[in-house]
Formats: sequence, C-alpha cells, structure tokens
Amino acid sequence: MTPRTALTTRTAGGPVTATYWMDHAWLGTHVEPDVTVEVADGRIAGVRTGVQTPPPGATVLRGLTLPGLANAHSHAFHRALRATVQVGSGTFWTWRELMYQVASRLTPDTYFDLARATYAEMALAGITSVGEFHYLHHAPGGTPYANPNAMGEALIAAAAEAGIRITLLDTAYLAAGFGEQPNRHQLRFSDTTADAWAERASLLRGDDHTLIGAAIHSVRAVPAGQLATVAQWAEERDAPLHVHLSEQTAENDACLAAHGRTPTRLLADHGVLGPRTTGIHNTHLTEEDIALLGSSTTGTCMCPTTERDLADGIGPTVALQKAGSPLSLGSDSHAVIDLFEEARAMELNERLRTHIRGHWTAAALLRAASADGHAALGRPDAGVLEPGAPADLTTIALDSVRTAGPVPRLAAETAVFAASAADVRHTVVAGRHIVRDGRHALIEDAPGALAAAVAALHH
Repeated sequence: MTPRTALTTRTAGGPVTATYWMDHAWLGTHVEPDVTVEVADGRIAGVRTGVQTPPPGATVLRGLTLPGLANAHSHAFHRALRATVQVGSGTFWTWRELMYQVASRLTPDTYFDLARATYAEMALAGITSVGEFHYLHHAPGGTPYANPNAMGEALIAAAAEAGIRITLLDTAYLAAGFGEQPNRHQLRFSDTTADAWAERASLLRGDDHTLIGAAIHSVRAVPAGQLATVAQWAEERDAPLHVHLSEQTAENDACLAAHGRTPTRLLADHGVLGPRTTGIHNTHLTEEDIALLGSSTTGTCMCPTTERDLADGIGPTVALQKAGSPLSLGSDSHAVIDLFEEARAMELNERLRTHIRGHWTAAALLRAASADGHAALGRPDAGVLEPGAPADLTTIALDSVRTAGPVPRLAAETAVFAASAADVRHTVVAGRHIVRDGRHALIEDAPGALAAAVAALHH
C-alpha cells in the first residue's frame, strides 16, 4: 500500500489535550480513511490524514466520524409524551391538550430531571448541541418563581450535566391567539408583554456551553405590535431568533382574518426575518412567503418526524432552499430523537410528494444535520472537522446490522439512508468523550433516568 501524505494544520492555542484517531472520517465532501484530530482548548487544533496507525495515546474511534450533530429545535418536556399521545386519533390541536397536561405538572426540579435525561438521550444519538425552544417560564397560574428564570436555568444545568451544548431560545408567548388572552394552561408561558419578557430574558447568562437566544412562539402568540420588541432584543445581542411559522393552515387562516396577510408577510413587515432568524416548520407557505424567506436568508428548520406524527403536512423544503433559505433539522416533540431519521425523512418525504428521487445528496443532508444546524443556533464555526472548529464529534458504527455491507467510501450514504441513533458509538463535545462505546460517560443509567423522570409526571 502506498503511504498517504500526512497533512497537519494547527491553530494557535494551548497544548494538545486529546488526540482522536478515526479509521474513517467525513470531511465535508468525502470519506477519508486514517484521520487524526488533535484537540486544544476544546477546539480542533490539527487534522492529519494518512495516519495509518493510531498515534501513541490516541483514542480510537472505529466507524465513521462526523462533525457533532445539531438538534436545532427541541421542546424537552415533550419527551414525556412519547407513546402516550399515540393512543386514539385526532389532530395537532387534540395533541396540544395532552401536552398542556404534562406542562401543568412540571416544576424546576422535575423539569431538570426530565431535561437531563432527554439531553442524555440526545448525546447518545450523536447530538452535541441543542436549540431549546423554551416557553414554560412560570409556576401554574402564571406566578413568577422567586428566581424568574428558574425553569430556563434548570434546562441550562441539565444540558451541562448531560454534556451537550445548549442554545436556550427563550420564548415570548403572550396570547392564546389573535386578540385572545392566554388560557389557563398558557398562563405559565406568558410574561404578559414583550417588554416584560425582554426584562426577564435579559437576566439569563451564557457560558462556554450555553448561548442565549430568543424565540417568538408564533404570530398567534405574540401580538403584531410587540413582534419588533423581540426582534430588537435579539438584534442587539446578535443572538439567534426562532419562530414557529405556518405549521398549521388554521394559523394562516386566522392571521389572514386578523391582519389581511400571511404569517410570513406579517413577520417581514415587523422586521423579524433575516439571516439570524430561523422559521420552524415553514409548512404551509405561498410563493410570496417562500420568496420573502429566501431573499432575507431566513433559515428553515424542518422536523419531519414531528410533522408527520402531528399530521402537519410536508413543507416546500426544496423551493425554500432554492430561494436561499438554509436548512436545519430538529426533533421537536421527540416522537423519536434521531437526526439521521430527520435527514432521511426530509428526502423521503419529497420523494413521496414529487415521485422523484434524489433531491439532496447525502452530503447536503449531513450538512443540514450539522453545520447549518449549528449556524442556526448561533455557532457558525461548528459542524465541520477543520482546525479552529469546536472539537465536537459523532462516530457511528459501520458494522451493525443496519450499516454493514456498503464500502467505506459510501459511508455518508449509509449514515443518512440506513443508520439510526442506535448506531452511534461515540460522542465528543469540546474534546471531552461524552458517549463511549454506546454508553453515556456522565449519566450511568440514561434509560433509567428517562423512565423515572417520565413516570414522575404521569403519577
């Protein structure tokens, strides 16, 4: 065998604190064998190819190593709904009633327990960063906690204990609908005004693993005259801003009746759209809506496993991307937590809708699950195996019953179209080995923690 040339690129920083050797790595365009990544100060300090044997002291990652995955849209407490909401039939709106029941039982302590276990499940699925769309702010009845951010800080602490990064997208949720006061369930969500929301959200603080962003729950939940307040708060901090957008046709109809325009046009008219903004779902859009989102480079986060679970519909994802809207992926209600399934479903949904195969390459789908997702969460330097990027890695097995057989050069296609979260063997965050050989290094019994946290909310 002809030896490959070892290529080393190193950035300025401290001494190398960890070295990982990968028998196969995804370098953005192709699968490269025999790759070493050196870590310093939590970032990739060097990438070397052609290293045919592991260097002394290196940690060996067998399989295909990818940049860490980004779950761009999560409601952690929805994890307690899994299976429960599959009984019977209904619509998004009947599902929402069950969601409210779980939300009514949460306290800062029980939310911490559930989120910690949910984020551990994410780490086990190869997710290194989550965008938590957080709107459960207050005690039942709407009374603020003594610490007004007790619930948000519980989520931040939960992510830290589970070993993953979090962008806490603190959410303005002020109304039940256009001109409607919050119902008894939604009182926990509401700060009453956008100014009051901004005052509370301004008390939140980030750290090395935490970014603070903003969210508008939806155009039905934030009065039009207060949308700009939330957008300005995010702009002043150069923070990501997310919004549920046109998930349901009922929202579009109500917005047209109240304002004579679509939700997308309403957001555009109030300065919400732009490159730091991501629309969640973007399902039921007009051609003008698509043009507005694309021309403003507003992102689109698709959550296919939730959108199909809730019978929401299939959004115009191809058209959005062609118009200029970057695509990211989220597990949303956590019907499952599996970014490979989200990526696969986005492509397969389009095949069903159009009767045509191959709308995205495996490389493009992996980018949506990693780099573009991290960018949507305020980390544009993440999601690549390059010097200077955060040392966040995900390794999937290439010898499981799902992934065995294809040649290694097709490992990206194997990952997207055959692998599942169950194939994740290693997860590394900031150079720290969080999942090793399929076991969480920080939470010894993640399934048990999930079972206990969910059971506590159903008794």
